[in-house]
Amino acid sequence: MKTATVSAPEKQKRKLQMPDAYVLLFMIALICTIATYFVPAGEFDRKTSGEITTAVPGSYHRIDQSPVSPVGFFTAIQEGMVGSSSIIFLILFTGGTIAILEKTGAINGMIHNVISRLQTKQLLFICIVGGLFSVLGTTGIVVNSVIGFIPIGIIVARSLKWDAVAGAAVIYIGCYAGFNATILSPSPLGLSQTIAELPIFSGIGLRVIIYLCFLLSSIVYIYLYTKRLKNKEKGSLLGDEWFPAKGLGGADAESVDKPEFTGRHKLILAVCGLSLGGFLYGALQLGWTDKEMAGVFIFMAIAAGLLGGLAANDIAKTFIVGCQSLVYGALIVGMARCISVILENGKLLDTVVNGLASMLTGFSPIAGAIGMYIASALLHFLISSGSGEAVVFIPILAPLADLMGITRQVAVEAVMLGEGVVNCVNPTSGVLMAVLAASGIPYVKWLRFMVPLALIWFVIGLVFICIGVMINWGPY
Repeated sequence: MKTATVSAPEKQKRKLQMPDAYVLLFMIALICTIATYFVPAGEFDRKTSGEITTAVPGSYHRIDQSPVSPVGFFTAIQEGMVGSSSIIFLILFTGGTIAILEKTGAINGMIHNVISRLQTKQLLFICIVGGLFSVLGTTGIVVNSVIGFIPIGIIVARSLKWDAVAGAAVIYIGCYAGFNATILSPSPLGLSQTIAELPIFSGIGLRVIIYLCFLLSSIVYIYLYTKRLKNKEKGSLLGDEWFPAKGLGGADAESVDKPEFTGRHKLILAVCGLSLGGFLYGALQLGWTDKEMAGVFIFMAIAAGLLGGLAANDIAKTFIVGCQSLVYGALIVGMARCISVILENGKLLDTVVNGLASMLTGFSPIAGAIGMYIASALLHFLISSGSGEAVVFIPILAPLADLMGITRQVAVEAVMLGEGVVNCVNPTSGVLMAVLAASGIPYVKWLRFMVPLALIWFVIGLVFICIGVMINWGPY
C-alpha cells in the first residue's frame, strides 16, 4: 500500500502561505488586547464646543490600567460590527443591486458598448474614471461609499482584459488620490481646520497643486500597470488567477458573445444613473451618508428588476444571492473596527498620541513638520478614522506648532497627508479591507501593487510639507 507523500515545493508553498485578512486582523486585535495589560493607560481631558469634542493640550494624565478581558476581546468584535453597520449593509446591498443589474443584462450590454469604443484608448478611460472619482473623493462626497462601485470596476476590468487589481485601482485609488490630498472635504479637513482655529477650507491654492500631483502620479502608475499586464513575462501580480472573487463580473469577456444593448437596458441604467446622481446631490446639499446610499441601492435594485421584467420573487432571490457574494467583504469592516474599540476600551489611544507629541518637542520647524507628518501616518494605523484622528491629534499639535515656529496650516496638512499616504495600505482600514474582499485581492498582493505608489505619495507630501514651512503657509 502506497502512502501519500508531499513534495518539497508543496511543503514550501504551505509554509509561505499568508494568513487570511480575517486572521491578520484577529492577530492585530489580539496584540492590542495584550498591550492593554502592559502599556500605561492614560487620557486627556476633553472639552466640547458645539458638536465637536476635542482633547485639551497639556492635560494628559495617567489613569488606572484598563485591561481588556478575554470576554471584552471577543465582544469588541461584535461592537466593531455594530459600529460599522451602516457600511456593512451598504456593501451587502451593493452586491444585491449589482446581481440584479447583471441579471437584466443592462451592465454587460453597457460595458461591452463602452469598451468597444475605448478599447484602444485605455489611458483616456483611466483619466476620465480616475479623475471623476478623485473629484468625488477630494470633496468628501464619495469616501466609504466607494466600496459600492468596486464590483463595476471588476466587470470593466474583465472587458478591458485587465486583472482585478487594475479594475479596483481605477476606482478606489482614483477616489483616494483625491481624498488623501483633500481640498474641500468637511471631514477630516474642515473639522481639522475648525479645531486648529483656521478658516474652513483655507489654503486651497497649495492644496490644489498637491491634489493634482497625487492624481497625476496615480493615473500614470495605474496606466503603467495595465501596460505590464500585456507583458507575458511580467503579467499580473495575481498570477494566473486574475479574478479571485467569485460571483463578480460573470464569465470572462472572451468566453461569451457580445450582448445587445437595448432600449430597456438604457432605461434601466438611466434610472440607476439618476439615482446615484440624486445621492451625490443629497451628499453635497443634504448631508446624506452611507445610510442614505444603502437606501438608494435598494431603490435601484427594485426599479431595475421591475424595468428588466423580473418577477417580485426573482428580484428578492437575486438580491439575496448578490448580498451573499459580498458577506466576506462586508463583515471585514467590523473586524477592522474592533481594533479601535479595543484600544479605546483599554485607554491606550491617548497614551500613544501623547508619546508621539512628546517626541516632537525641540525640533526645528522643518524637522518638526516632517515629524508631525510621520507621526500622523503611524497613528493612523491605530486610528483609521480621519475625523477620529483629528479630534485627538490636532488639539495637541496646534499649540505645539506655535511653539516650534510652524504655521497651523502646515500642521493640519501634515496630519492630512500623513494619514492619507497610508490609507491605502492600512490593514486596520475597514474600507480597504472591504475593497480587497469584494474584489478577491489578497492583502499581500495588494501591498506589492500599492506600496510603490504609497512611497511616491509620501515623497510628494514630504516635498510640499517642506515647501509649506519655507513659505510660512498661512491661513489664506
